[in-house]
Amino acid sequence: MTISSSLNAGVAGLNANATKLATIADNIANSGTYGYKRADADFESMVITQSANGGSYAAGGVRANTIRRVEEWGAPVSTSSAMDIAISGRGMLPVIRETSLGASSGNEALLMTRTGSFATDPSGVLKTDTGLVLLGWPATADGTIPTMARDSIAQLEPVVIAANQTAADPTTRINLGVNLPAEETKYDASGRVLTVSVEYFGNLGTSETLTVSYHPTLPAASGDPPTNNWTMIIQDSANADKVIGIYTMQFSDARSGGGTILDDTAITPLNTVTLDGTTYTVENAGSTPPDSSPAYDPLTGGIVLEVAGNADNKITMTLGKPGSANAMTQVSGDFAQTGITKDGSPVGNLTGVEIDDGGFLRATYDTGFTRVIYQVPLVDVPNYNGLTALNNQTFTISPDSGNFYLWDAGDGPTGDVLGYAREGSTTDVATELTNLIQTQRAYSSNAKIIQTVDEMLQETTNLKR
Repeated sequence: MTISSSLNAGVAGLNANATKLATIADNIANSGTYGYKRADADFESMVITQSANGGSYAAGGVRANTIRRVEEWGAPVSTSSAMDIAISGRGMLPVIRETSLGASSGNEALLMTRTGSFATDPSGVLKTDTGLVLLGWPATADGTIPTMARDSIAQLEPVVIAANQTAADPTTRINLGVNLPAEETKYDASGRVLTVSVEYFGNLGTSETLTVSYHPTLPAASGDPPTNNWTMIIQDSANADKVIGIYTMQFSDARSGGGTILDDTAITPLNTVTLDGTTYTVENAGSTPPDSSPAYDPLTGGIVLEVAGNADNKITMTLGKPGSANAMTQVSGDFAQTGITKDGSPVGNLTGVEIDDGGFLRATYDTGFTRVIYQVPLVDVPNYNGLTALNNQTFTISPDSGNFYLWDAGDGPTGDVLGYAREGSTTDVATELTNLIQTQRAYSSNAKIIQTVDEMLQETTNLKR
């Protein structure tokens, strides 16, 4: 009977609009919730198949399907905390529940969120107040990230930042900018030994010293021109001041390039030398063949020293390229340190952690040293709207979303990571209030249908024979 189908259609309309009202209420309630993705209700008609001979029409009604608009990105909101994290563009942050710590990880444990306000707990674990722990790939001691699996979270670890963390930055490069006085290679020169000390930092943050001494070579006779030749001896305090390098060097006196290293063969490594009655012999502490000075590379202008304080990290000392005045020179004037620079720093205490656009967590120490400690990848799926929504603005994989892939931030389809920011709610209150009015009217109209059908049925029961 078509009048009964009208009643059912009216009831279905009430249910559908009640569902719509629920999504509107949820959206308005979460208009200030960071990372909230608005819900929506789409109506679909239900049609009862009619008979082929044009029988009476029966109303099928309506059905409401709800969907979470996860693919909509909220506007970033600036904050004052370095570990407030948002994403500009596509991608999600990988997190797990705090209760999952210590459990075996698997794809089913992965949760995703668009934003979070992270802080360390007493154990140093970086998490939100709601117990979402940020995941990342740990960096090696030199701050690099090894090659990691991109389709699994097996190699992701909870980000742990110890408040009392200390770190040392071993020295790996020294630029030996020194000027040797050209007058000291004349016949009547004093022949004095010129010495410079260069501090370097070992693997354990210890302060060590390389002592570099320059011995001038004097002409044999008074009428001979200046030799422009020197013997350089390098000693390492971490190796009981043993000699780790001996070199003879010659400087150019040409009109062009005068005072610079003469040519590719001007610096020659020696294993032993006797100067002023004292014999110096190389005693290496590292992997270089015993009693051998490392070779000089004219292409880079450097020698690779193996010092006892940096047994695993060799120090490249730049002497200068032939014809270049960027490091050692020999011109008239005083013996001077024209530009001795180096990297590295002593042991420092952690002062802060920030995240950059690429998702790299960088720790800063009170010595001015910074290094990468983790990389936070971004999770991407083919269909964001197919993700299963959970509490606290988190989502998990579903058959409709497709498999996830871990991207470097800013690479592939993903956007950049933003520190000092949170993602705002995607709710537009003005739009929701408009939808509320429309839904209220639609609900009232469906209620009117039920009232009308009720009156018609009442008329039917009042019929008399």
